[in-house]
Amino acid sequence: MERRVYQKLLRVPKGKVTTYGDLAKAINLPNGQRVIGRIMNKNPFPVIIPCHRVVKSDGKIGGYFYGEDVKTNMLSKEGISVKSGKIQNWEKTVFRF
Repeated sequence: MERRVYQKLLRVPKGKVTTYGDLAKAINLPNGQRVIGRIMNKNPFPVIIPCHRVVKSDGKIGGYFYGEDVKTNMLSKEGISVKSGKIQNWEKTVFRF
């Protein structure tokens, strides 16, 4: 399952994010947000597989193994505006599979 999740995640381009729920649906795992979160937490290749691009459905950035500040910084470097822990310009930033 991890492999399928990582393959889908590789489709999310720089400057875009997806949600835990949308990623779960993309691999036919309804209500699998928590499973996706656990898979992201175990990502053995965070430089290659961009788990920092997975956020909560309410636009909040959510957790990150290396901390929310690092995740915010990575997203910002990709051109994503984050304010008070929340993605700005949500509709233009979210990637739909």
